[in-house]
Amino acid sequence: MPTYSYACKECGYAFDIRQSFSDDPLTVCPQCGGPLKKVYNTVGVTFKGSGFYRTDSRSSNLNKK
Repeated sequence: MPTYSYACKECGYAFDIRQSFSDDPLTVCPQCGGPLKKVYNTVGVTFKGSGFYRTDSRSSNLNKK
């Protein structure tokens, strides 16, 4: 089950919760009852090995005319 981050628009309370994909998103702050918004964070991805760069799959003869 993925973990989602929420923050209250009124009081600023922030928390993480594990929810199933089929669960409805939370809309009410558990602290003050105000509206919630989902907080989206960047995903840390590391590409290792060959094949991820423009020059990995190109031959040096393709651009010569």
